[in-house]
Amino acid sequence: MKAGDSAIRIGLLREPELEEARRIVNLAFGTFLGHPNPLEIMGDRDFVTPRWRAGNTKVLAARENGKLIGSNILTRWGSFAFFGPLTVLPEYWNRGVAKQLLTATMKAFDSWGVRHTGLFTFPHSAKHVGLYQKFGYWPGSLTAIMRCKPESAIRPVSGDAKPAVFLSTLGRSARDKAITACARLTDSHKKGLDLSEEIGAVLARHVGEVILIYGRNGLDAFAVCMHGVGSEGGAKAVYAKFTAARGGGPGGANRFSQLLDAVEEYALERGAEVEAGVSLACVDAFRRMRARGYRVITQGVAMQQPNGDGFNRRSAYLINDWR
Repeated sequence: MKAGDSAIRIGLLREPELEEARRIVNLAFGTFLGHPNPLEIMGDRDFVTPRWRAGNTKVLAARENGKLIGSNILTRWGSFAFFGPLTVLPEYWNRGVAKQLLTATMKAFDSWGVRHTGLFTFPHSAKHVGLYQKFGYWPGSLTAIMRCKPESAIRPVSGDAKPAVFLSTLGRSARDKAITACARLTDSHKKGLDLSEEIGAVLARHVGEVILIYGRNGLDAFAVCMHGVGSEGGAKAVYAKFTAARGGGPGGANRFSQLLDAVEEYALERGAEVEAGVSLACVDAFRRMRARGYRVITQGVAMQQPNGDGFNRRSAYLINDWR
């Protein structure tokens, strides 16, 4: 079969295909990374179903004569969007399926009108990096995927810092105000960056929690955390998919540290580790996590269009994982 064969069609993933799509994700990653049991590489984590059910995503499917052979997940955070995991059945590798999925992905991004897009891929794979470069993406900073087992003794809240608030515990009006405050905070890092729909999906689907840190002048920081069987984190990890602290300098550093305290306490109470992906462009954020005992378990490279740091900058106290 030649690349782009007419028997292969790209459309939207259907609900009855979710389990097969998840199986393909596991099989593709497990095979590529040489896992002894490829289908077990993700454990009880699920990167497909929660995203398919969210309102800020689109899941593309590749089919040959009606058979699902691959998929790509597109996620929108306001003016920014990223794609992945993009996976194809191993027996269909090198047959142009990924290229067809990417062509459809670029059209979807255009229809969304986003100004900035990105992806996470394997830095050691010239094949992957080269494919994405053909679609206008350029490799930038590494993203360290880090893990930490929280200490049994939680650090005390210092100074006039307030205890963390869980978004799920707020009433509807207070919750809406908090989500608006989260959008204002992310907009201060990058105009139009907005996690509102992602936050709403986490609460609506009961796949985690949003942790809020308030200071004298309002919201100082927040973390979108995934946890539980069938979530993106699974039962053994609290996956801090996105966190943001207000401002830079010593104030931003302190707010970031307080947020990490809260995330770690949330994980400790659930007998889980914390997992987070931080760009090495956010130099001080990475160094502070290392100093707290976070260890790098693997790393990827962020590729972006247009080329540049985007919202991951030296002065930013952010965690954002585009896997």
